[in-house]
Amino acid sequence: MLIFRASVSVNVLGLLILALTGCSANSVATIEEKAQPISEDTGRFQNLDAGEKSYPLTCREECYEPRNDIQCDDSGICQYTGDKKPSNETTEFSVQWLGHAAFVIKTPTGETFLTDPVFNDFDWPINWLFSLDGGDARKITLEPESKLFDATDAVLYSHLHYDHFNKTDIETIGVEVEYLVPLNLAEHFPSIGANITELGWFSSKKVGKSQVTALPAHHFSSRTLVPFIYEDNNKDSWGGWLIESDGSTLLFTGDSGYSDHFKIINKRYGSVDVCLLPIGSYHSKESPEWYRYVHMTPEDALVAAGDLNCKVLIPWGYGNASWGMGDISSHSALTRFLNMVEKVGTSAEIVILNEGESL
Repeated sequence: MLIFRASVSVNVLGLLILALTGCSANSVATIEEKAQPISEDTGRFQNLDAGEKSYPLTCREECYEPRNDIQCDDSGICQYTGDKKPSNETTEFSVQWLGHAAFVIKTPTGETFLTDPVFNDFDWPINWLFSLDGGDARKITLEPESKLFDATDAVLYSHLHYDHFNKTDIETIGVEVEYLVPLNLAEHFPSIGANITELGWFSSKKVGKSQVTALPAHHFSSRTLVPFIYEDNNKDSWGGWLIESDGSTLLFTGDSGYSDHFKIINKRYGSVDVCLLPIGSYHSKESPEWYRYVHMTPEDALVAAGDLNCKVLIPWGYGNASWGMGDISSHSALTRFLNMVEKVGTSAEIVILNEGESL
């Protein structure tokens, strides 16, 4: 089923407000080729593989043994200093990691995509509340460049959480790009005249010569001052993105816990040439089961890479430009990841990037 939904019904008061503020209503289309799972209890979106989990692999000891290939200076800025050889696998994608979940992806057919851009801090007031709560600030901030936005064809958002979706950055990026988002996210955009397409899971849209498909992730959605309250929880969808270009594929998962949805993706779309998988925000003494339910441990990411049959695996979610939410330190997730790679191995080629570096 293909659904197109008009952007906004504007009443007289709304028209007056738009006229006074000079804001422009956004243009919104919705493509939902297959209905997403809805909870019978709440009527809200739910995960494809909801319910209790068992995990095939868990690091039990020596997970965070120090490594010589991760070096930190006196200010706490850390860098991976290990092998940075080019990928042996044949891929025409160019991938630059800006930090956290933000990537610049250039396809074999020439399109440029930007994922989850949050360049400085969270939207207000969460940035203020986060600092009061003692949350770790970024050790480095990302500065947006106009030339990046000029070259971008589409921005892909995975979900609404403040470290992945920033209204201030949308206003900076502007209206010359397309925005592809999960279902119901368009209503959270600032009214700038943006061109937005909401896509349900397994729905696709052409951007230039590339095909972009929305895929399931195992996560949740909320955008309130008090997280996890029922009134807001899971009203908006979440997910990852598969980019297919000239016979090559790249998967950006967004935030996700490990579940069987990775096997479902592989069964439907086959092996993935480049996988961008999160490995951070899983560590919590207070609620370890919940954190892992919605975020992958480093070893979960290795199992997911096997399920997807990834040829190249690029981990993300650690680093100086992440906020340290649920992690021991900025590079603890990478430390655990590299230790587990050495212990259990993987068929994927691992490419480790520092912020700003490219494959």
